[in-house]
Amino acid sequence: MKKIAWIGTGVMGKPMALHLAKAGYDVSVYNRTYSKAVALGDEVKVFDNIKDTVKDADVVFSIVGFPSDVKDIYLSEDGVLEHAKTGSIVIDMTTSSPTLAIEIFRAAQQKGIYSLDAPVTGGDLGAINGTLSIMVGGEEKIYQEVVELLEYLGNTITFMGPAGNGQHAKLANQICIAGAIASTAEALSYAKSHKIDLDLMLRVINNGSAASWQSQNNGPKMVIHDKTPGFYIKHFIKDLRLGQQEKKHIDLPVSKLVLEEFESLQNEGYDDFGTQAIIDYYFKQ
Repeated sequence: MKKIAWIGTGVMGKPMALHLAKAGYDVSVYNRTYSKAVALGDEVKVFDNIKDTVKDADVVFSIVGFPSDVKDIYLSEDGVLEHAKTGSIVIDMTTSSPTLAIEIFRAAQQKGIYSLDAPVTGGDLGAINGTLSIMVGGEEKIYQEVVELLEYLGNTITFMGPAGNGQHAKLANQICIAGAIASTAEALSYAKSHKIDLDLMLRVINNGSAASWQSQNNGPKMVIHDKTPGFYIKHFIKDLRLGQQEKKHIDLPVSKLVLEEFESLQNEGYDDFGTQAIIDYYFKQ
């Protein structure tokens, strides 16, 4: 039986850690806001520091907010790589920098630790239902050792290649989302300008070739102005900025435009709203 450490018990991390605990694994958790870790209840062991959380773990998972958080958690003096045992496997599921994922992979190698980057997509509902899509970068033989754990968290697990490729795949996924969520909001804005009932408009969209996960799940929230976060605007802005930073020689005009739209909302205090709040950008025009 593998001992598991879990770092990050927010909207995504909490249900994911509980899936593994309910599957019978010995799970220890840490969150920088201690009360969020305690909220997981009696199914896990809760610690207030990284060292005690990871020192006996066979596998260490993390899912936090930003690349700076990932770097601090793994590479600082009190970080995971300083305290994880030799031969353990660390799996970062944060949407983070591919460049940082490679840096962590190399630093882990030097300490006899194995590293995978395994970001997810599917939002809070995917985390709660265990239906996430997970993209994994690293060594395939290490991936094979933990795929049974990942299957408790998602129903589509894909090995993408060397370290960093999991993150590159996730950024490509976010670029795709950018177009889908913005086009949904734009379509509803157009319909509204012509006094079309938006519920009827969504019915048409979601039962035809224009349908997408965004139109089906975030479209109804747009109509009723429900800004409750399934995925925070501040985190999506981070993802799209990472895509721009990692794009190399290619141009990404659609995601660049959508990033600018979200940044304009960020300037109005929308950081902690869900990404569906992009509808306000269009409705305010």
